[in-house]
Order: sequence, then structure tokens, then C-alpha cells
Amino acid sequence: MGWFHFLIEMARLFFFGRDKILVFSLLFSLLFCEAVSSLEPKEVSKRLIDKLDQSKIKSSELGIMVGKTQNGSTQTIWSLNESKSMIPASLTKIITAAGILSAFSPSDKLETRLVSSAPISQGELQGDLYLLGGGDPGFVSETMWFLVNELTRSKIKSIRGDIVVDDSRFDAIRNDPSRQEDRVDRAYDAPVGAMSFNWNSVNIFVRPGNEVGESGQIFLDPENTYFRTENKVKTVPGTKTQIQVQRKMVSQKDKLTKDKGRVEVIEVSGVIGIQAKEFVAYKNILSPDLWSGNNLVSFLAQRGIQVAGQVRLGRAPTSAKPLARAESKPMGLLVADMMKFSNNFVAEMLVKNIAAEKKSVPAHLNEGVEWIHNSLKQMGFKENEILYLNPSGLTRENRVTATALHQLLIKMHENFTLFPEALAAFPVAGVDGTLKSRMKNSIAEGRVRAKTGLLTGVVGLAGFGGKTDGSLMSFVFIFNGRPSLGESARHLFDQLAIELLK
Repeated sequence: MGWFHFLIEMARLFFFGRDKILVFSLLFSLLFCEAVSSLEPKEVSKRLIDKLDQSKIKSSELGIMVGKTQNGSTQTIWSLNESKSMIPASLTKIITAAGILSAFSPSDKLETRLVSSAPISQGELQGDLYLLGGGDPGFVSETMWFLVNELTRSKIKSIRGDIVVDDSRFDAIRNDPSRQEDRVDRAYDAPVGAMSFNWNSVNIFVRPGNEVGESGQIFLDPENTYFRTENKVKTVPGTKTQIQVQRKMVSQKDKLTKDKGRVEVIEVSGVIGIQAKEFVAYKNILSPDLWSGNNLVSFLAQRGIQVAGQVRLGRAPTSAKPLARAESKPMGLLVADMMKFSNNFVAEMLVKNIAAEKKSVPAHLNEGVEWIHNSLKQMGFKENEILYLNPSGLTRENRVTATALHQLLIKMHENFTLFPEALAAFPVAGVDGTLKSRMKNSIAEGRVRAKTGLLTGVVGLAGFGGKTDGSLMSFVFIFNGRPSLGESARHLFDQLAIELLK
């Protein structure tokens, strides 16, 4: 109700109504609330500026936008360099999440299948078994176990042919050029493929031997025929641990002799103390399709199903009949996997699925990116506000302004078909995801839901905070500056988020 109409209504009630005290009470309450509302931005911004002044961060290194939503309207509380184009790092995943939840229903699922055109005779599949990838980024050990268990109900005890992996839903580009150029073997830089397994990463655990001087004990999770392990770890006295883990391809010579069928080598070297705790490393793999196929062989063996042939790549014939299938989590939960743990692999997999559904198969990442880019244009965003090139944010080429990212948060909030899943996907301060250990024992614990971002010289925090009065704070904090101040920027952003809820 506008002020003019409100005053007319108050006058009507005053002259013709019975309760003049109620009229004065209503008028006083509204005037008081309006006065408090007009003061709040100044008070909040002063507290935020005080926190900034206490930090080592220069104002020029920041892009900030803060808003408050109450009674259906949003007002700006504080902004700083809000129109400056900045590197968002993994804050990019907010854009990606909005695109995925716009392209799919929250309940949509992806499907991985085992199919074959060969007959089954006396418990033997007399031909090849095809592992048909459906682009599920959450296809993990539990899903593989489910798939193999379903296959056992076909009463197959052995497979005469090969395990043929069909990942033709996606193109063969494993590491998209839109990522940063330097490749590393860490899990966060895992390759993508329509048939992928355990986020295309392996866990390497190292424990000391039983006695000093013995080799260390090495365990791979999951155990599989994809890797050969080279153990060069020695057990030493005490708790000293210096372990190096190197991943490399099997040589052509080894492929022809002892390592036929294996693809990669995990070389573990160094020393581990006899009293040391377990050491763990996480490495990505190089060939998602062969990795998945080799793990299928291992899981089949655990259920007593032997494979006579090898693992190879190919296309499932159109005549192939389904023998088993495993559905992914609902799309809303897959988005949460991406957001909670800032999973780059999941981000690219889901955007390739947009391309597969909205464009064509085999899917290309740039087509999914283009679809999201067009969605942003339809929302009214310009390229100088959001430059979206890679969906994970593992690049320095993406650009965003604090204002634009804040506007996207508000548009997400206003879209009921999108916001519940989006809000549930954000890490929760002091509770889970990348915010599990942050803002604990503060007013923000459990009340701030925000995405983090991190690259060298880049720190980000953006999302929502719920106040006890029922209002919703929305914020975007971006730091692009001196690499040595990354931790200081992270601490500053936590302090700013806490101040917003006071």
C-alpha cells in the first residue's frame, strides 16, 4: 500500500471507525518501522566498513553487494566496487546450479545400463557385455554394486566375451580447453566421460609395515585391475611421514607383457613412521571409460561372475537388450553434490548433460555452456556483467560483477520452482560442505548458506543468511588481489557474513 492510500485509509478509520487508539497505534508502528528501516542500511554498512578497515585488504581488491529481502522487496544494504568485473572462481557454480535447475526437473534422473545382444546359455553370456554410460556424475561404488546385483538376477555366472564400454553420450574431450591450462593429477582436476566412476578418482592409503625396515602397506580404494601399484615406501622409527604419490601411464612394453589390460601405474615412495597415522592421497585417473570397465570386472568378480575377455571401448548395438540398470540421484541432489563440495567434475558432467538433452549427442561442453549463456541473456544479463566460459570456475577467464551475481541470487529466490533445491544445495556455515569448519559458534552457524570460491589470488563467498526476524540477507563478497592475503580475505568474509545477521 502506498503512503497516499494508507493516509486516506487512516483518515477513514479515524472519522468513521470506533477505535481511534488502534488507528494511532498503526500509524505510529508504521512510522517507527520506516524510521528503523531507513537507519538500518547505514548502521549495517558502518559495521561492515569497520570490519574491512580492521583487515589487511584494500578496498580496490574487493567487489561487494549486500541486500535485504523483507515483505517481498529487496533493498541494497551496502555495495563496494559492485560493477567491477572480477574472477569468481567457484562462485561460478551458482550460475551453473541455476542453469541446471532451469534445464531439468529436480526429480530427473540419469541412467547407467548393462546391455547385450548375446544369448544366455547355462549361466553363460555367450558374447559381449556393454556398459552404457548415461552421464551420471554420481555413479560410485554403491551404484556399481547395485547394477551388478541386478545383473545377477539374470542368473549369469560367466561372460564369454568382453566388457565393452559405451560412453558415446558425451564427446571424447576429457579435459575441456575452458579449464585452466595447467593439468594436475589431483582429484579436483578429474577428467569427464559419459561413463565415469567414483568421480574418476582413486584413493591411495599408506600404512607402516609391521616392523621398521619393512615396506609400507599400500591400499587402493576401490581395488581394481586398472592400476598397477609400485611400492617404494620404507617403514622407519617414530612418526615421521614423507610420502610421494605419482601417477603415470603403463608403458607400451608392459602392456605387451606383465601389464596387459592395465592402464596406469601408481608409484608410492618415501618413508612412513612405525607409529605414524595412516597417510591418504587422492588422484584422478586418465581414462574414465576404461577405469569404469575395469572396476565393473572387479565388482563382477566379487559376485562370482568371471569375464573371459578384456575391457575395451565400443558402441552398443541397437539390438542389445537391457540386463540391468541403475538410476542416479535426483537432479536436485546431484546439484547439491556439486555445490556442497565445490566439485568441478560434477559441474562439467551436468552441463554436458544439458547439451545432451537440449542440443545433440554426443554432447559437447560448449553447447551446454551456450545454453546457460542464452538463459542468462533472457534474464537480462549482459556479457560485461557475466562472462561464463567454464561451468566449474576452474579458470581465470570467467568474469562477473558483484551486482550481477547478486541479481542472480535474487532471481533464484523469486523463482519458487528453482529456489528450494538451490538453497538446499548451498554449503551451510558450521555444518557441512566447504563451510563445515567456518563460522562455528557464531550467530551465522546454521543460518548462512553460501558458496565458496578459491583460486590463487581469488576468494569468494556468496549466498544467503536468515535473520531471526524472518528477513533474508543476500550477499556477494569477491576478492581479487594479492595471493598472500587469501586467508585474510576468507576470514574477512566470514566476519562480514556474521555481521549481517546481528
